[in-house]
Amino acid sequence: MTQHKHAIIVFLCGYINNRKQVSQISIKIIAMLIYNVTIKIEWGISSDWVEWMKTVHIPEVMNSGCFIKHQFVRILEIDETDGPTYAVQYYADGLAKYNQYIQEFAPLLREKTFEKWGAKFIAFRSLMQIEE
Repeated sequence: MTQHKHAIIVFLCGYINNRKQVSQISIKIIAMLIYNVTIKIEWGISSDWVEWMKTVHIPEVMNSGCFIKHQFVRILEIDETDGPTYAVQYYADGLAKYNQYIQEFAPLLREKTFEKWGAKFIAFRSLMQIEE
């Protein structure tokens, strides 16, 4: 079963007459976000690029600790004259994790991608919130 929202329960405790008392319970619902990256690549690099995505790039993104899962898909029913189109969807438990990735990890990983593949791909990114 896929869980789209997570509840975090925070107990703030106090002590009265040396006895622990729960003084406040706070429940915060965090919306699940999807960071989607759609990439069109040239046919000449497609096989090597897919292998690199599976064995290098996606593991590096996931090792950031900012996402809880991902899916890597090929987009169908689209013009493939210039090459195939893929999307990677990374699932984050809220905006803080997404922002952490964008600020701390994305610049270096994007730089490494451009060093490896140059101008042989086009990518666009979007942030989506799961609605129930």
